[in-house]
Amino acid sequence: MNEFIEYFFFNLIHQIARRLSFRTAGKVGAWLGNAVFSFTPIRKKITLENLKTSFPEKSQAEIEAIARGAYRNYGIALVESLWAGGQSAETLRGVLRVANPEVMVQARAQQRGVLFLSAHYGSWELLPSSVRLNIDTPLAMIFQRQRNKRIDALFEKNRSRFDNVTIPMGISSRKALSALADNYVVLMLGDQSGPKEAVFVDFFGRPAATHRGVAAFSLKTGAPIVMGFVVRQSDGTYTITFEEVDRSGLDPYSEEHIIELTRRHVVILEKWIRKHPDHWLWMHKRWKHRPHHESQQLIEEEA
Repeated sequence: MNEFIEYFFFNLIHQIARRLSFRTAGKVGAWLGNAVFSFTPIRKKITLENLKTSFPEKSQAEIEAIARGAYRNYGIALVESLWAGGQSAETLRGVLRVANPEVMVQARAQQRGVLFLSAHYGSWELLPSSVRLNIDTPLAMIFQRQRNKRIDALFEKNRSRFDNVTIPMGISSRKALSALADNYVVLMLGDQSGPKEAVFVDFFGRPAATHRGVAAFSLKTGAPIVMGFVVRQSDGTYTITFEEVDRSGLDPYSEEHIIELTRRHVVILEKWIRKHPDHWLWMHKRWKHRPHHESQQLIEEEA
């Protein structure tokens, strides 16, 4: 019953959002994000701690301004993702521009598929539609299922518009390899914390557990990695910019090369977050795991 009630109210918001204009959807999302930041403690402590450690040179006022902007961005991204589900291809093309489509076109011309890596950055839920509509390429998206099955089905329906394919986490390896073999662009968001057994690479000066799958897939299949970032413009529309990850000098497949390729794509992610720090999801516990040697040292110090 609780799941149904949760879905009822979420779907009500969804139906309202679909009927808003693009500008109004953005304003509603910004208001929602500001309200959460101002009047609730939801992940605020985590957000501020992440920002203070990542930008030690910034003042408290600057840190709080970025934090507020991150909440505002999250609100906008949420409402716009619901808005987009009811829009035509023509409408979506009007708010999504690709700055350098040739990067993706050239990567796909290699006929090995493309690993399209992005992050919870800008209005990230617009990525599947924007790539499909602006470059006319088949796209498969790996995503994490929502706890509420009805809400999960709603998000999956929105993501799979325009003949996009969705791949749930859990069966992603086999499906992703199959999609790459069919020369699909396989989209995944690679900025969340990996498990304790993941690859640790520096991210904002601290070791961060990072999923190894992107690098491993690339080195196994030869598929290029193209990163993409959705940046909000002054008029509220978006520009998507692609950047291919350098894979030179990383043959053959080895653990050492997986770590190095992971490091290279994390460096690009950090660069884009530094450009627009309010665009990223600072609420996430990105540094919750420590490398094994640090954890062992901490245990010994506490013994």
